[in-house]
Amino acid sequence: MLSAAAGACAPVRPVRIITTGGTIAMAGEQGARPQLDAQALVASAPGLAAFPGLEAIAVLEKPSPHLTLDDQLAICLAARDAAREGIGVVVTHGTDTLEETATLCDLLHDAQAPVVFTGAIRPASAAGADGPGNLLDAVAVASGAAAAGMGVLVVFGGEIHHARCARKGDATSLTAFSSPQTGPLGRVTEGRPAIWSRLPRSAPLDPPALDRHVPIVPATAGDDGRLARAVLASEPDGAVAVTLGGGHLAPDVLALWAQAAQRIPVVACSRPERGSVLRETYGYAGSEQQLRATPIVPAGFLSPQAARMKLIACLGAGLDAAAIRDAFAPDDL
Repeated sequence: MLSAAAGACAPVRPVRIITTGGTIAMAGEQGARPQLDAQALVASAPGLAAFPGLEAIAVLEKPSPHLTLDDQLAICLAARDAAREGIGVVVTHGTDTLEETATLCDLLHDAQAPVVFTGAIRPASAAGADGPGNLLDAVAVASGAAAAGMGVLVVFGGEIHHARCARKGDATSLTAFSSPQTGPLGRVTEGRPAIWSRLPRSAPLDPPALDRHVPIVPATAGDDGRLARAVLASEPDGAVAVTLGGGHLAPDVLALWAQAAQRIPVVACSRPERGSVLRETYGYAGSEQQLRATPIVPAGFLSPQAARMKLIACLGAGLDAAAIRDAFAPDDL
């Protein structure tokens, strides 16, 4: 089904596959566990032989819930450094935290060659394993001309998503990832990537370490601020406040976050998958107008997990409060 296509779809750059573990590298009838190394993973998709200059290296071999921030930074630096050499990169990754590592990688990525994340829902030993097809699609995108300059992408189930928008929305579907705000940027059909739209790239960050504590605190109906107070008592370096609707909180909870935002960066995002922090629709106590009048930084359309990763990277890069606000401005649409 998939091969290196001719003409406009022919490979224009070599590709390096960076393996990190995850379901795509797992097998087993009585509970899947890591089994496939980098070379075995390539061998599982025979169509990869059609791509010249293909290489595969292992950076990690972990289920993605086991990844630390240090692990994620190591993955992203390996991908970024290869892209700086003009190499297209495919990162195979567990799906549970793929969107967070892909978000971080997009924040660091500053080259023209694309970085593409993919993985699998079904282990290699399962009937209908989706890993080989996803890997072939990802290599087709990473090697082709169409993805140049697009930053970091997620290719899964034949769809192409941007890392800033991609979310895992289904635990078991073969099209587990979606982009609630934008929809997919394109598709891969018979090994031929077609990209319909592009997202503007953000200014890159270069944090030497990701050693900051940034919790995500959701708002709920009847929220009395108890959870927020408990989190703030742990003295975090920053926080992500997940608001209701389009940037709404109970008045006392908004006051609590506004006071905290005078000491640490607090980023606000919206609980619904589609939407963002509004600007001027509502004027009641605790509404988005009051939120925007505080030092809280709106994260726009970013998911809570993407906003957290971005804030950690901003803090790791040494950005001050004004620079953090500027960094989130392109997302606050």
